[in-house]
Amino acid sequence: MMNRCGLLTLQKEPVPLKSIEVELEVRDHVATVVSTLNYENKEDKPLEAVFVFPLPGDAAVCHFSAKIGQTQIVAEVKEKQKAREEYDDALSSGQQAFLLEESDQSPDIFSLSVGSLPPGESASIRLEYVTELSVQADDGLRFCLPAVLNPRYQPQGSEGAGVQVTSVPASLVPYSLSFSARVSSPRPISKVESNCSLDPLQYLNTDQTQATVKLAAGHKFDRDVELLIYYKDAHQPTAVVEAGQASAEPGSLMGDSVVMVSLYPEFPQSVMSSMASCGEFVFLMDRSGSMGCPITNSKQQETRISSARDTLLLLLKSLPMGCYFNIYSFGSGYEHIFPKSVEYSQQTMEEALKKVEQMEANLGGTEILQPLKHIYSQPCIPNQPRQLFVFTDGEVGNTKEVIDLVKKNSGSHRCFSFGIGEGASSALINGMAKEGGGHAQFITGTDRMQPKVMQSLRFALQPAVVDISVTWDLPKEVSVTVLSPPITALFQGQRSLIYAQLSGQCSEAAEGCVTVKYSLAGHPSENQLHFSLSPAEDTGLTVHRLGARTLIRSLEMDERENRGQQDGGVKEKVVQLSVQSGVSSSFTAFIAVNKDNSEMIQGPLVRRNIPTPRKMARPMLCMDAAPFPAPSAFMPNSMAKCERTTKESIFRGVVHDMAAAPEQPPRDPLLHLVSLQGASGCWLLDPALATALGKTNEEVEKSKPEKANSEVWATILALIWLHGFKMDAKDEWELLAMKAASWLRAQNAPCVTECVDAGNVLLGCSVKKEALGL
Repeated sequence: MMNRCGLLTLQKEPVPLKSIEVELEVRDHVATVVSTLNYENKEDKPLEAVFVFPLPGDAAVCHFSAKIGQTQIVAEVKEKQKAREEYDDALSSGQQAFLLEESDQSPDIFSLSVGSLPPGESASIRLEYVTELSVQADDGLRFCLPAVLNPRYQPQGSEGAGVQVTSVPASLVPYSLSFSARVSSPRPISKVESNCSLDPLQYLNTDQTQATVKLAAGHKFDRDVELLIYYKDAHQPTAVVEAGQASAEPGSLMGDSVVMVSLYPEFPQSVMSSMASCGEFVFLMDRSGSMGCPITNSKQQETRISSARDTLLLLLKSLPMGCYFNIYSFGSGYEHIFPKSVEYSQQTMEEALKKVEQMEANLGGTEILQPLKHIYSQPCIPNQPRQLFVFTDGEVGNTKEVIDLVKKNSGSHRCFSFGIGEGASSALINGMAKEGGGHAQFITGTDRMQPKVMQSLRFALQPAVVDISVTWDLPKEVSVTVLSPPITALFQGQRSLIYAQLSGQCSEAAEGCVTVKYSLAGHPSENQLHFSLSPAEDTGLTVHRLGARTLIRSLEMDERENRGQQDGGVKEKVVQLSVQSGVSSSFTAFIAVNKDNSEMIQGPLVRRNIPTPRKMARPMLCMDAAPFPAPSAFMPNSMAKCERTTKESIFRGVVHDMAAAPEQPPRDPLLHLVSLQGASGCWLLDPALATALGKTNEEVEKSKPEKANSEVWATILALIWLHGFKMDAKDEWELLAMKAASWLRAQNAPCVTECVDAGNVLLGCSVKKEALGL
């Protein structure tokens, strides 16, 4: 038996990937990421190393090169099938070759094939991409380096085949990760936070507009690396003009200037303070097996599904009277609480909550397409705009099909999406929200799901922005071609990005203006941004590549929508644009062949799948009961078939004693109090309320002012407790407290001031009546 050396996979195979080095450069809200993957073949035969890994779903991959010894090979972008054939031909003739391609099903999964790495040889692969940073509810900019790739569930009969992933528990990943970041902005950097341990932030200048930070030593591959970057005065509209590439053809996208406009619409406070009292709210909850995973390793009992149940409780208590709602849940199949959406009342709320309390992660795989089709097939209720909230850990294989369906129905449905846990697909979560005119949130690490979801409910309750238009005012010698799809949604404090190609010449002092007009609650409004047409310095081609990526994604979606109805012109346009800009697409791939190596590589080529980390804290609950996808045309033709297992067999092999699961922790006091609130917003005066307030029923009854109504007294006590003891969680209960205050005002009850004073004495607080909204 051969003596193995080096690090091994679970199958005791040597792994040629030794380390990954990632350098991040953030300029304002745009990130450039350079990843270097270092390979070494310690076996006695030539290897083909195959590494399937995640990238941000909206990343523009713009550079791929390989260094073998002193030889540097820069890859070219070519039509995907041609690139695969060139890769196979190179391996057949004993040459070294490298292939990087995007999955056909999901734009956030890539495959890197390192072909013909001779015994004892090392190779260094450099991969570069650019991406925009998304704005979070607390105004932080989120960068995520996906490190965890969970197996994606591929529904039976869906288009194409899935990506085969060799995944192992994070603790067994046999390669290291180093990560460093440099941040610069026109505005001071307030702080940088992360779900991973960081070394202290180092400022590089006195005005704190430049800083560096890096991962602390000993990082484990049990989570994605998430950075949250906070600037002072973050909501500043900006425009960056980038000069074209001197070597590119004038009039082409890369030859002309491109502008990136960032807009932050500010709405009148009078409009923002009014919340909608109508709407149809449809909640779609993932109940696949992987939703039984803990959200984070530090809180083993807090599972994704238990957090989702608590979130649904808050959502149901916060809905306005007069609206309609329904709750769907899905796995391999789907269920709904009501045959169709029902009017929100005490009876329907209680019926829904009983079903929510029984929800477990026991519905198998992650088949989201069918419940979405069913929801979209239901007739909309007149004057009740439909708002769809989707909760999933994102382990979905048919991402593009799902996003296309959301876009097709965006005229009648607004979609808010939530990615739960490590490894959630950014392409799925961001894509659904973007195409559905909603907002995306990610719940990872120690994040609580509830405040993020309630922020999205606030967005959903805001009056919808309609009649959005964008106009440009430029010098007469400059023409504009907008690269971005039309803006379909605007939210208070949320950024909207527009990319546009500027053709023609103008003086350096020339200025342009972009105006966004829209209507909000019947009031016409507009936001204007004046900007210099003089190109910014030191931007490289970042803006061009992001603009090209935006146009490529739009064209790809058009091609899927019109498949079979066109002559292939859209696909040809995508390939041409991808090759011209050097940005990857679903129809192209990066190919590099080392044509300088004079000696042919001898011996049969052995394939080694590089294992990718997956989060496996509790295998019994974390596996969706569905098979791994079959080998795909996504992989090069030369790749040998390798032994596979199935998630189904793993699931069967570890489900032994469900009753042995740990006991649930005691009910959170806040959620206990919230669970007692009625649909109208009031609380009843009963022993359960007294217990939630930490008092006896006798103490509560005795302290009630003589002339006060029991429900008014109970509701004021609940509000005082929330303001007095739970201000740190105000984002979670603010909407239901507003509903309670509105109910109190409608009662025109006497003794309100007396009740507030007595309640403060009983609970040991000093909350003012005005703070309660009374």
